[in-house]
Order: sequence, then C-alpha cells, then structure tokens
Amino acid sequence: MSIHDGAEDRTPTAPKHRDLLAMFVLNARRPLTVERLRQLLWPLEEGDRSDSLIRGYVGRLRQLIGKDVITTVSGTYTLAVNDDQLDVGRFRRLVHEGLSGRDGGKLREALDLWRGPVLADVDPDARRWAETGRLREELEELRLLALEGRIELDLDAGRHRELLSEVRGLVERHPLWQRFRGQFMLALYRSGRRVEALAAYTALRAELDGHAVEPDPELQLLHHRMLHDDVMLHVSAGPPVLLPRDVAHFTGRADLLDQVLSGLVVVHGQAGVGKSALAVHAAWRHRESFPDGILYADLRESARPGAILEDFLRWLGCPAQAVPASEGQRQRLLRTYTANRRMLVVLDDVTDESQVRPLLTSCPTVITSRSALGGLTGAVRLPLGVLDDDEARDLLVKLIGEERADDGGVRELMRFCGGLPIALRIAGSRLATRPGWTPGYLAGLLEDERGRLDRLHSGDQTVRSVYAVGYEGLPASARRMVRLLGALSAPDVADWAAQVFGDQADALVDAGLLEAHTVDVAGQVRYRMHDLTRLYARERLVEEEGVHAVRDALARLQVVVTARVQASRFPLVSGEPTMRGFVTRDIRESVEWLVAERAFLAALVGDLYGAGLDEGAWRLAHLLGPFLERRRFLDDWRPVAETGLAAARRTGDARAEALLLRDQGDLCRAEGRWAEALELLTRALGTSSGREAAQVRRRIGQVHLEQGSLDEAERQLASSLHAFGGGRAGAEAQQALGAVLRRAGRPDEAADRLAAAAGFFDALGDRHRHADTLLELAAARLAQRRVPDARDCAQRARSIAVRLGDRLLDAHALLALARVNRAEGDRDTARKLAEDAFKIFDGIADEPGRATALKLLTTLL
Repeated sequence: MSIHDGAEDRTPTAPKHRDLLAMFVLNARRPLTVERLRQLLWPLEEGDRSDSLIRGYVGRLRQLIGKDVITTVSGTYTLAVNDDQLDVGRFRRLVHEGLSGRDGGKLREALDLWRGPVLADVDPDARRWAETGRLREELEELRLLALEGRIELDLDAGRHRELLSEVRGLVERHPLWQRFRGQFMLALYRSGRRVEALAAYTALRAELDGHAVEPDPELQLLHHRMLHDDVMLHVSAGPPVLLPRDVAHFTGRADLLDQVLSGLVVVHGQAGVGKSALAVHAAWRHRESFPDGILYADLRESARPGAILEDFLRWLGCPAQAVPASEGQRQRLLRTYTANRRMLVVLDDVTDESQVRPLLTSCPTVITSRSALGGLTGAVRLPLGVLDDDEARDLLVKLIGEERADDGGVRELMRFCGGLPIALRIAGSRLATRPGWTPGYLAGLLEDERGRLDRLHSGDQTVRSVYAVGYEGLPASARRMVRLLGALSAPDVADWAAQVFGDQADALVDAGLLEAHTVDVAGQVRYRMHDLTRLYARERLVEEEGVHAVRDALARLQVVVTARVQASRFPLVSGEPTMRGFVTRDIRESVEWLVAERAFLAALVGDLYGAGLDEGAWRLAHLLGPFLERRRFLDDWRPVAETGLAAARRTGDARAEALLLRDQGDLCRAEGRWAEALELLTRALGTSSGREAAQVRRRIGQVHLEQGSLDEAERQLASSLHAFGGGRAGAEAQQALGAVLRRAGRPDEAADRLAAAAGFFDALGDRHRHADTLLELAAARLAQRRVPDARDCAQRARSIAVRLGDRLLDAHALLALARVNRAEGDRDTARKLAEDAFKIFDGIADEPGRATALKLLTTLL
C-alpha cells in the first residue's frame, strides 16, 4: 500500500499511521467520523480511545502526506485524492487502458506496481476489515487479466521461447485458468514441442472431468488446430490485415472517408472513378478501429463466394481440414468466427448481389461496384463521381511536383482526363517517369482524340483496360449499344435517345460505362458517358463494325430527332389552322423538351456535319433557330448556325444556303449586331425568291427599324406585306410595320395594324406572337394617350407569358406595365415593376433588356 504525489512516495512507516492510511484508502473520498475511525482502528478490541488521540493520528498523517490530502468538513475527515495518486487507482487505469488498446507498455507498467497481496502489511489475513478481502480479490483478478494480455502480446511478437518458464509457473499456480493453459500450449507448440502441447490439453481435460466441465470452445479449437498441425499456428503475425497497399497521394473525397465504414456500404460509380482507392484508403485510415483485423477480397479475381469463404476462414484460424465442404456451412462458420470480433470486411469490384450475400456478416462491410446493387436492402449507397478541378489539379501536382506544374499545361491535362482519377494518375505517372516532359507537351499529345487512349498508359496501367473489363462482360446487345453511343459527342442523352440504340441502359450503368445522373425539366432520365468512355466506345464501333458505322448510327438517330424536333417546334412557330388545337400545356411541354435537349441537339448538329450528313445537319440547325431565338440561347445558337451554314454550302443547295444565311442574320439581330445582320440578310435575299424573299425583306425592314432608318424600314416591310398578302407571314409583317409607324410618330396607323395582327395571331393560337404584338400595341395605345387600353394589352400579354412560363416575355410585359403605371402617376409601382423586370433580364444575361430596364428606372428615381 502506498500513496504518491508525482514521483515522491509519501507512504508512512509507523504502524498506526499506516493503519489509518489503509482505512482512508479503503474509504477514499468518503467522509469518516471520529467514531467510525475508532471502530476501524481497533475493530477487535474493547475499550475507549480518546477523540484527541485519533485527531492526533490524523494530524500526524497530514504532516506526512500533505495537509490538503485529508480534508475536514462538519467534524468528518475525507481522503481527497484522485485515482492516480493511489497505486490502486493507477493500477486499475493502466490495466483497463492496456487491455482495451492492446498496449503492452501500459500492462507492464501496471504489473510493475504489484508488490504482493493488497494490504498485506496491515491486514495479512484479511480479517481486520471486510473491505480488504473484496479489494484483494478484485486486484488479483485484474493482475491475472493483465498478465494474460501481456503474454498474448508477447506471443504475437514471437517471444514464445522466453515465455515458457513464466507461463508454466502460471499454469501450476492456476491450473483451471484456461487462457493461461492455452498460452502455455501455444508457446510449447511454437517452440517445436507439439506432443507436450497436446499433453497439456489432456491434463486440463482430466482435471475438468472431475467437475463435469468441458474445456472452453476456444481452447477446444486450439487443440483441434494443433492435432491437424495447422501451419498458421506457427505464424505470429497478429490479426489478419489483407488490404492491398494504400493508394499513394490519395486526393479529395474528404466528405466520404468517414461514411465508407458505417455498416453495410456500397460505393458505386463509373469505371476508373476511384471506388477501390476510396475503400482501401478509408480502411487504412481507420485501421486502429478494427483491432481484430481487416478481410479483403477482389471479386474480379475470384468471383466464387465459396472460395472466398474458405480463404477468410483460413485467415481467421480455421484449419484447412475443418473448413466445411458446403457453402452454407462455410457461411455459418464465418459468421461464428466474426460475431464477437471488431473487424472490417472489404469486398472489391463486385458485379452483382449474388457474389456478396454469402460473405455478409455482422461486421462493417464496404462493397465497391460499378452497379448500385439495388438488391442489397438496408445498404447505404455512396455514389462516386469524378474529381472536381481543384482536386484534379491537387492530384497531378502531388504526382509530378509543384515545380513542374505549369498551370496552362496542367489545365489542359485536366480537361483531357475529365477528372477521372485513373486517367489523372496515368498522366501523372507518365510525367513522373519522363523528367524532360512538361504537362503542356503531354497535353499536346492527348489533343488528338484518335490517339488519346493509346497515350494514356504507363507501364501496365491503361485507361483502355479499365473500360474493357466492363465492356467484355456485357451481352452482345448491350455491347452494341455502347458502340453506337460512342458516335455521339453530346455531354448526355435522354432515355428516349438511348432507346434508339437499344434498350440496355441499365446494363451499361451496372457495367460502369454509363451514368444515370439526373432527371431533366421534361421528366426524362438523362444518361452521361465520360469523354474517355466515349472514345473507347467509338474505337470499338470502328474496329468491330467499320468506319461507316458512325455515319449509319447518326443517320438512324437523325431521322428520329428531326421528327421529334418538328413535333415540339410546331406549337411555337406553325401558322397552320390546326395550331388552334394546341393549348398552353402543349406549348410548355414542347418548350421544356427543347430546353432539356438543347445541348444534345446542338452537339448532334456538329456530329452530323462531322460524319458528312450535311443535309441532316443544316435542316436540324434551321429547325432549332426559332426556339433558340425565342429563349435567347444565343451561345448555343451561334455554333449551330455556323455549322448549319457550312453544311448547307457543302451540299451546293442554294436555297439551303439562303435559309441558313437568314438564320445567321436573325442571330446577329438578336445580338444587336445590326450591320452584320443587314449584310447577311442582303446576301440571303440575293438567292431567295417568292415568299422566302419576302421573309428576308421583313427581317431587313426590322434591321432598318433598329438602325433608325424608318423610311427604308417602312418600304421593305410594305414590300414584304404586299408579297405575303395575308396569313401568318402577313401578320408578322403587319406587326413589324406597326412598330415602324409607332416610332415614326403615327400611333393611330400603328395601332390599327397592330390590332389586326394581334387578332390574327390570337385566332391562330400563336400565343408567343400574340403576346409580342400586344406589347407593341400597348406602347401604341400609350402614344395615343389611351392608358386604360394600354393597361389591358400589357396585362393580357403578361398573363400569356406566365402561362407559357416564358421569363423573357414576362420581363418585357413587366416593363410595359411599368410604363402604364408611370403614365397613371403611380411611380412607386412603376419602379417596383421595372426592378422586377431588371432582375429577370440580369438573371438570363439579356444585355439589351437589362439596358432598357435600367433606362426606364432612371426616369423613375
């Protein structure tokens, strides 16, 4: 028994002071009265002891161990120490920490505190105080557990020969303590004394027979393994950790690293995205959380669950002869082996649910797969995407060094690799092994799509091989769908487009060659193919079906697409009487479909042109013009119009060229480039005739209107109106002529023409043109000082805009209403409406509209 303050031993030597200290230790932090101290100091004697004598003992003890160690409150005394100041408390803590953390140093430190039975110097027979016997039993039990744990660690470290004498003595002193017996058997066995090890088990069994008790199952298993001479008993490697080497320079995924090990988790994503790297890195990072080991299996290498079950059982200590023959029995045995162990299981490159179900235990399990494995109910699914730009750059810099990371070249490499970790690692590895190369030089080699996959290799690592695994495992129909999708350059495709090439999208997703990444505004599932996957798919298409296959695939798709675009465009631009059958919902759904397919359709124009399908390219470009103009998708319209014009010229069709020149002119008008618009439209007029020439003249008139040449604008528009006579084209000319007349200061003539055009568009059911004309008519009514009529026109136009969901049209209607409120004298409402319009123009980056709204706001301040 001792008490410490840091390194100083303050244990008293006088018998009564030691007795008093022993009582305080046995009752640490409990208040003791003088009467209770008297009973404890002389438990077996009669007679009185004065209070002053006891207080004197307490005072002397305070002098020895510190005045503040024993406190006085309300006539009671309390030993106020923490556990670490008592060797008993330190012993308990060190044993607990050593066993829970498998820390041999702390176990040895705890055992070094042991100097014999507790309180042997003041109560050797444990008869003076009842607490002595209880504490002695507790601490002796802890000492044996500490010995057990320390010996186990020594055995794991291969010190079996040095342990033999110590463990033999423990077995002799504790013949029924089965853990010591097992450790003794293992030390003998590893020392080459197998017969003696088996004899030690037989001796224990004989002793237990008298108590009608069998040896513990753990000891029986050890004996069974020794009988079969299990070679794994000779290896003292500690718990099995079967993980591959951790990934060097692991980058990103910080938000996923702690989620990966939370129960049953499926990490899924496209080929090469780094699923295995994430699982392995997370397992190494949290290695200390699984002291009983980590099991790992690559199911691409061994897809048979039975073989993996046998392998896991062997690593967990099951002798080869004891592994059951049937898969079901192996499953049950694996669950038994892992039931009470803190282990992790990593199952890599899983193809389907049937592979992993037999391998699931109560342990946390991480599964990586290209498929989400929807059949595994209760699993947490973590979809893995490509690295973002910052993460991709960080990875490349780690691989090649900051001093070589020229930002321009690195950015180009990142673009060609598309954030795909396997591609980035291969590019970085190539640069690391070629000190003379710069990132820009390698990026130059990768610029040509046709050779990119060939150059993305380093040693035996290739991007192509990653895709080949998924591709070759597909059925023939799914492989053909992969190849056909390789003909497209669009960033993604909707489900309807995927079905044109085969109804196998789900199989491609499961193979990691396609990704279902969103549901678009039209309610369609959209599938995305990585650029490198697309190159692989196109490579397979050409190699397996010939160079003509790309053209054939695009021609097949073009027929379907043209029909769908025409059907969706019809409610927007048609002037036929049947237009009346279309309701607002039809128009909105058509617009939503075109919005959803905008990037796909724009890319398809380029694909058709690249494949030499010039007629399909220019026709699709021409069909898309009115929609792109109406929705102000000018960045998309520009390349579409340019490619369409190039395709039309390559056909040698003068009419087609004129139509596409007209579209180019419309684009310039939308962008406010009036001189270029006039030049293009004049060229289009030179090769146009009939109604098409009149359409061009109407556009030329509108350009002159914007340039302020009102007389020339009126002349051109009157000419086109005369050519059209009536119909929708005539109404469009009437509308444009009305705008010219209003700006020329002839509001009455303007209002008549605009009212007639508005009525015609309303009768057609052309809601967009009807609303446009109503807005122009509202301006004319304001010029006539017919403010209530102007409000009616503006409100009707806004109602149409809201129902159509057309934000640009809504912004123009808000401006018209703002002008009406200004005319009525309500400047506050006018300002609020103009501000709302400005926000819409700003949100869709419409610079002319923003400027108009800002100009109106300045008049309202």
